[in-house]
Amino acid sequence: MSIFPAFQARDPRAMIDFLVAVGFEETAVYGEGERVEHAQLDWPEGGGVMLGRHKPEGPFTVEPGTMSCYVVTADPHGVHERARAAGATIERPPRETDYGSVEVGFRDPEGNQWSFGTYAGEPRRSGQRS
Repeated sequence: MSIFPAFQARDPRAMIDFLVAVGFEETAVYGEGERVEHAQLDWPEGGGVMLGRHKPEGPFTVEPGTMSCYVVTADPHGVHERARAAGATIERPPRETDYGSVEVGFRDPEGNQWSFGTYAGEPRRSGQRS
């Protein structure tokens, strides 16, 4: 099973380009010309995100710039450098947390909050469903 955070963008093509510059891979983009209805971007270390153009009239709508996402990476310093070079607003340069993760935080051009770090979560307790 996978979980894909989903969000909308005022300029989804620019958002795709930004996220690819940070390190995501463009897996699928659907729409006509520059109009992006749906896109899937995968993170090379696992998981990914989905996004599309802002559709305030749609049944599933999210205001651009209101998403927050944590992404696990073995290279937060590299993500930091790529995000900075891509024009991200850096809110937290790489730092070690009190729980042993190295994390970086920034906002993308639409204002969404991104956090990348080495903390991969705790192991599941036995007996829980997957």
